[in-house]
Amino acid sequence: MPDTTRIFLIRHALVEPAARLTAYGSMDVALCQETLARERPAHTWLAERLPPEARWYCTPLARTRATAMAVFAAGYPEAALTELPHFVEQFLGEWQGMTHEAFTAVLRDPPHPFWNHGADERPPGGESLSDVVGRVGPTLEAVAAENPGGDAVIVAHGGSIRAALAHACGLSPYQALQFSVKNLSLTRLEKENGHWRVGGVNEEPPMPQPPG
Repeated sequence: MPDTTRIFLIRHALVEPAARLTAYGSMDVALCQETLARERPAHTWLAERLPPEARWYCTPLARTRATAMAVFAAGYPEAALTELPHFVEQFLGEWQGMTHEAFTAVLRDPPHPFWNHGADERPPGGESLSDVVGRVGPTLEAVAAENPGGDAVIVAHGGSIRAALAHACGLSPYQALQFSVKNLSLTRLEKENGHWRVGGVNEEPPMPQPPG
């Protein structure tokens, strides 16, 4: 039987309210502590859902490391975190940090139906989604090469997870933005015999049941 390398990608937890009012892109913003406390059952679900003894990675942005630590606190055995600089969120250049209203006003292309800017939009001094795919793809391949036949967990961002899907499936940036990748969702990519397979996308923690 061929060895299968599995890579589990987690989108970080929800960021603080002030940051959510802006197009924060690759800014180093903090998590929302109130939401973090409320979503402890989701952290527990991830701790139980993820394979034991996986190698863990995060990005240099604090929100991914903090999310990993929340999963460790919920019961997953704490692991060393290796940073992946090329897995950071899309850099929005001169538009980064603008309010959503100001950001929308400076767009040159129509926004994507499911995102706040077009798939090929490149902000002044920033990146397009194709640029993100260009840096995420080789890093995804490197992580697979480091863990042949094993498991890896990458805590990352919506943009870089969509970029990983685009790389694995040969998708256009427009198609990549059609994937929903929610906070604390789980996406699984598998590499077998040199080929990528999608095991799951945007798997969400089960919703708590209301009291009966």
